[in-house]
Amino acid sequence: MTAATAADLRAQLSDLRDRLETTINDAPEEAHLRRLLREVDTALGRIGTPAYGVCEECHDEIGREQIASDPLARYCLGCLTPKELTALERDLGRTRELQGGLLPRLDLRASGWAFEYHYEPAGAVGGDFCDLIPLETGDTLFLLGDVSGKGIASSVLMAHLRAIFHSLSALNLPAPELVGRANRVFCDFTMSVYFATLVVGLARRDGRVELVNAGHCPPLHFRRDGTIASVDATGLPVGMFRGERYEAVRLELAEGDGLFLYTDGLSEARDALESEYGCERVARLIAADCARDPRTLVTRCLADLSDFRGTQTERTDDLTVMVMTRL
Repeated sequence: MTAATAADLRAQLSDLRDRLETTINDAPEEAHLRRLLREVDTALGRIGTPAYGVCEECHDEIGREQIASDPLARYCLGCLTPKELTALERDLGRTRELQGGLLPRLDLRASGWAFEYHYEPAGAVGGDFCDLIPLETGDTLFLLGDVSGKGIASSVLMAHLRAIFHSLSALNLPAPELVGRANRVFCDFTMSVYFATLVVGLARRDGRVELVNAGHCPPLHFRRDGTIASVDATGLPVGMFRGERYEAVRLELAEGDGLFLYTDGLSEARDALESEYGCERVARLIAADCARDPRTLVTRCLADLSDFRGTQTERTDDLTVMVMTRL
């Protein structure tokens, strides 16, 4: 385990310990919280020693992904009892179903816009974030992002972030203020080691788009004339600094113009030779597609990614793609 990883886990557990102590002071009769606090103290004492991250049963390494999702883990998956494995599989299945239920409707058409997306977690559940929220004004709020980490922990934060934006969407705020408020709530109620890169946009009925890029992969703005431009970050990821201020890029999309949004599961995908897919390849793919129908673009992008990666390369990151075009 690297020093940086150990420092992140120590910060995460220390933050959890502070919250547990506060909760226990308010509810001292909760014995299960005291047991959890003892487990956290034990884990904090083990971090930085050779014993941390090693299974107490077989003495093999537990695995980075399991430790990242559960810093209190003392046993590897191979040493869990059949009963514990069954319970874990059942919980993962329920979490996957719940996460699938949070995703927006496919092939959405609203207020002169067509939306299509593809969401594919690397494991049973993932930390990518994707949503479409029709507003009372007739406009559409669209979001796509990536919560730090993988597995169950990041999927919980994805759901938390979704709930924040759904609550704030009723206020009909400009995009920069909306992201700023969401950032403050996320900072106040999330452990400091977590953050999320995010693209948040308001698609207006008249073709105007107000776009905030919070440290995320640059969306690609494509036009009918074949030109393509990227929209770089206008602020830091959500959850890093409570007082971060965000700016918006304002676009005007004509009929046939659109936006291509994606997570780094696309741009940083690698082939068998460790070459990176890259956003330039995405831009070439869009430029070569005359129709630019959202569903067609998503389908062709996934097919091209599959050809690039080949059959011998294992996917290690969540993948989300969203395309929106002006009808």
